[in-house]
Amino acid sequence: MIYEVRMLMQEPSPEMINEWKDTFNKHRATLVPNKKTGQEILTYLVQKYPITELREDAKKQVVIDNIIQNECHAAKLPDGKMPTPRVFLIENTGLGTYLYENQDDVFAGNNIIVGIDLVTAYYLVEGSSLLWDELFAFRGLDNDDINNFYLVAEYIACTRKFDVQDHTNLQKP
Repeated sequence: MIYEVRMLMQEPSPEMINEWKDTFNKHRATLVPNKKTGQEILTYLVQKYPITELREDAKKQVVIDNIIQNECHAAKLPDGKMPTPRVFLIENTGLGTYLYENQDDVFAGNNIIVGIDLVTAYYLVEGSSLLWDELFAFRGLDNDDINNFYLVAEYIACTRKFDVQDHTNLQKP
């Protein structure tokens, strides 16, 4: 059984961890680094969804704090560089409507916000696990990510969910 891996919103069970490790062992050898840049993620988002940029410093600070206060993300910052965040509201029109219509119950009625760091390609999504999964499939993995069993399992599940082959034409599931 393949567990649906997506934005992790629960404590993982031992069974989930074992499944992630199995997926890692099956796919690790075939993966190559393919991580997109922060600018590529931003371009994808802008071209696909109706968005409005949110310029409030407090919202940008959330992205910065998530990077610098988490060792795994901070390690991706080049020496001497600080994050360069951009934050957006996904509008509830056009393709954005699909995201709002398919929000998890926990997010229902909330705005969908995306924060992207242009330096590290870190992103966060509030309000839509579907969009988080889509961006994860699009973004890809770097050398470090490919050696993390959870991230590999997450990536495999997300690319299957969106039937991603070449990471250039993501469609809704």
